[in-house]
Amino acid sequence: MQIIVVGIGGVGGYFGGRLALTDHRVEFVARGTHGKAIRENGLEVKSIDGDFRAFPYKVHETLDTIDAPDLVLVCTKSWQLEEVAQQLAGRIKSNTLVLPLQNGVESVEKLTGHLDPGQVLGGLCKVISKIDGPGIIDHFAFHPQVIFGEVNGERTERAIALEGVFRSAGIDVILSDDIQLAVWRKFLFICMISGMGAITRQEIGVMRADEHIRALMETSGKEILELAKHKGVGLTEKDLENAFRAIDAQKYHSTASVQRDLMAGRPSELHDFNGYVVREAEKYGVEVPVNAFIYYCLRPMEAKSRAHE
Repeated sequence: MQIIVVGIGGVGGYFGGRLALTDHRVEFVARGTHGKAIRENGLEVKSIDGDFRAFPYKVHETLDTIDAPDLVLVCTKSWQLEEVAQQLAGRIKSNTLVLPLQNGVESVEKLTGHLDPGQVLGGLCKVISKIDGPGIIDHFAFHPQVIFGEVNGERTERAIALEGVFRSAGIDVILSDDIQLAVWRKFLFICMISGMGAITRQEIGVMRADEHIRALMETSGKEILELAKHKGVGLTEKDLENAFRAIDAQKYHSTASVQRDLMAGRPSELHDFNGYVVREAEKYGVEVPVNAFIYYCLRPMEAKSRAHE
């Protein structure tokens, strides 16, 4: 299988690196010094599960030079998806599969705005990793896992085949029959800690131990449950309990990518997390005061970071 991995950051670097260890033809799209380092020395992955170095078949600077892959694994930030979709249109085959692994809940919609909906799968991943320098990925927490599935929940031959590709790379994978619900469950967890971490500028261990911050995180989660109910997504109080179990299981010094990006003055996925909750809540007449407070307090920082792009 010919696989293109777009975005060789923490997510694309780890899972793309694992795939590049197989016999599949795996190509990366990575720019600048990061791409140059991978091209010259391979991709070094430092992992709590064991370090490895992977050598992709080719490293592209842009999507302009890719050639009709069988699978495109999109591992960019959520706000970059529409641009990626526009660039992919006309460069992929009619049977190419496109699998996004972002944290937001609009990934499929953003891609299908420019690509054939029949080509797009739903997906998410679980891993905490980051770029540690040009050509280097640091996987420092969380058991890596990919969860994906057909948007309509069918268990198709192509999905089963793709499940086998991930397994051949030693990747823990789940083929879901309700990928929308799976995506929202992760969104609930991420959204509860991301904006709050950026507001407080504290590690997850500090936030979960502070009764007042913890209560605010819980209220923000309940707001997301209410929004999900209006959107026909089956999130429950049990999912909120599980989200807190995941929060309590994180290493004390963990932080979310939105927090790290905003604190570093980089564009973040704020608009796709708390911002998404605020925008959708307005459509359904749902009150989301905690998410709104987080979003509107952080929005000037986000605007400043994008002005400097």
